[in-house]
Parts: sequence; C-alpha cells; structure tokens
Amino acid sequence: MDDYNKIIESLNIKFIRSNTLNVIQPVKVNNFYDVQNSLILVNSGMIKLDNQQEAGPGSLMFLPGGKSAQITFGAQETDEIMNEVFMNKREQFLRQHGAPSSDVMVEEVVHTNFTTVTFDVKAFDSVNFFTSLDLPPFIISDNILLKDLVQKISQENNSEVAGKSRVTNLLTEYLIIQLFRHILERNMFVEQLATNSNYFKDPRLIDIFNYIKKELSGDLSNKVLAGVANVSEDYVGQYFKMLTGINPQDYIEYQRMEKAVELLRTSKKSIRQIGQEVGYKDTAYFCRRFKMMFGIPAGKMRRRDSLIDI
Repeated sequence: MDDYNKIIESLNIKFIRSNTLNVIQPVKVNNFYDVQNSLILVNSGMIKLDNQQEAGPGSLMFLPGGKSAQITFGAQETDEIMNEVFMNKREQFLRQHGAPSSDVMVEEVVHTNFTTVTFDVKAFDSVNFFTSLDLPPFIISDNILLKDLVQKISQENNSEVAGKSRVTNLLTEYLIIQLFRHILERNMFVEQLATNSNYFKDPRLIDIFNYIKKELSGDLSNKVLAGVANVSEDYVGQYFKMLTGINPQDYIEYQRMEKAVELLRTSKKSIRQIGQEVGYKDTAYFCRRFKMMFGIPAGKMRRRDSLIDI
C-alpha cells in the first residue's frame, strides 16, 4: 500500500471539462477513442460497453485515455459506425443538454442523458497514469461517492461563483483518488496494477520519462535514451519494455501524438509547425501516423474536439 501512496502523491491531476449531453439518436461507435480520461454518469437511459456491460441510471463508465472501446449510446438497437464518422456527424447523435433544437418544429426525443467529467492525470508530471496502468474501460454501479462527485463537479463547473476553477480542480483530485481506491478496494485488475506500477519505483526510468517529455522535438533514439538511463544501447529497449510493457519508440510516438492533440486544440499553429514541434520533420508522415492512431485527420481533430466537447 505504501507504493500506491507514493504513486498517488506523485500525481498531477488536471480538470479538463464537464458536460451534460442528450442522446437524440442512438448510436454504436465501434472504436471510440480519446487521449484523455472520462468518467461518465448515466442520468437516464443506458450506455453499453462492448455489447456486454450496461450502465443504467446512476451507474458510471470509466474510459481511460488511449483505450479504444465499443460504446453504444442509448438502449435501442442501431448500426455500428466508426469513430471517424461519429466525430464528423456527432451533432446528429448528441446534443448539449438545454441547448435549443436546430429545428424548432421538431420535438427531439431524448433516449439517454449523461454527465461527463474529463481529466488528465500524470505521474511525476510525465507519465499518463491510467494509460501506463493499461486499465480497460469498465462500469461502476455501486459507488455513491463517485456519483456525487461527478454531479458536484458538473454543478460547480456550470456555476458563476468566486473560486469556481479552484473548487473544480480540488473536487477532481478527490474524484481521481476515490476512483483509484474503488479499483483497489474491489480487487479490480490488482495483479495488472501491481505489475504495471512497478516501474514507478525505478528512478532511471523516471529520468527517461522526463527527458522524453522535455525533448519531444529532438533525437530520442535508443542511443540517446541509453545515455540518460546510464545503460547500454543494446539493453535500453529491453529494459524499458520489461518495466512498462511497451518498447520505448512506441511510447515516444504516443507522447508525441498526445502533445500534437493538445497543440491542435489549444493553438493556432499550422499542422506543419505542430508536426515539427513534436518531432516529425516530414509533415505527410506525421499526418499518416496521426490518422492511423486516432482514426481522423489532424485537421479534423482541430475543428472538432473530443466527444465531450460538443
């Protein structure tokens, strides 16, 4: 337990957004994907996960960043669509709760209503926490405290009172700790957690993580990483994979793409500039890798944020 406490102490938790949405047309997204973590509270109706788990009113669904899943919004049978189609046409399926209909002559039927809280969690200010633990999406049906925290965060975020941002961030920190406690107390993925959290104890690996974050646009070859960790070039790839489960170049690409998404959403830099800033000299190659990872072109990611940001 002391090891888990050290990990929790290392976490940098950031509230991203909260929204309440209506499902106005049921839809099954075959490969829903986002780089950020989301906790979804179902207020009415139903959301299904991978055609097996169902989240009804009062239940929550946790979607770790970087994990693809099949998500069905609404209980009705519906055709499957890919995430790219969903991102392009999501206004056909989801609408901000309380927003006026695009056609005032048509009364929209709300099939499902849900509230989301989206957040970023990094360990040692460099490692994506839930991504690093390799947790799958899952349903939470028996945690009143988590449900209450999602509601409080949503209410605070939608208010116009003094200290709103500070309170929202504090509540989000409490939410993440309670989510982690929920996982531990119910013995969910405990063996997986124990295995994948081992590398948090190795300072050489933390040095590699910090170096990668600082030098995303530079040379991040295994030779360079070996020098950072003070191990041989032949061994550094094996060492990194032994502790994290992935090879260093795959981890580097994920970090570069995550940074690219952040820049697309928050800056007006060109796609060429963003590609170079995250380490891709060839813009065409950057665009191909981006679409391969996220299922949509970089330009569309800029025009349309995540599912939660309607």
